[in-house]
Amino acid sequence: MFQLGLVVEGHGEVAAAPILVRRIVGELAPALHVVIPPPHRVPRGKLAKEHELKRAVELMARKTAPDGAVLVLLDADGDNPAELGPRLLSWAEEQRCDRAVAVVVAQEEYEAWFLGSARSIAGFRGLPDDFGPFDAPESIRNAKSRLGWAMPSGYSETIDQPALTARFDFYEARSCCSFDKLCRAVGKLVESFRLSSD
Repeated sequence: MFQLGLVVEGHGEVAAAPILVRRIVGELAPALHVVIPPPHRVPRGKLAKEHELKRAVELMARKTAPDGAVLVLLDADGDNPAELGPRLLSWAEEQRCDRAVAVVVAQEEYEAWFLGSARSIAGFRGLPDDFGPFDAPESIRNAKSRLGWAMPSGYSETIDQPALTARFDFYEARSCCSFDKLCRAVGKLVESFRLSSD
């Protein structure tokens, strides 16, 4: 049983991130049972601060087994993921050097991954049948608004994000560098767990 603690920044990710991680683990290691405690949400402004990040990582480490892992997932929101991600990871590893820890920063927004796999969600949740495809989806600022404009009732993070997360196509979404990084990061966490369990 693989226990994975999640630290997220948005209300939508509280419900969506566990769905996403279970789907990724299911593809990488179908026989592995993954247990995810309720994610710990920290607003974006706080999550990028050393003290707040370390506190969140510590909390989720304590909510998982000694061989569990912690994944921090947040949006870049204009920051450079290549700078922000390593900085946050170094803080997380300082806090719990005894745990497998990963930090993934979605380029601009989590929702860019939906735009990257637009054909797989076209016609779903009110999106038009001809929704997408989008060139360079991770370069689109405010992907949430792009979805909202296309949906008759607008886009709700807490309602639509989990539903779209359960549906979007991973193969298409891996054209988004940050989504590919997430898949690789989860894979490393799973491999670390397997090694520690042997």
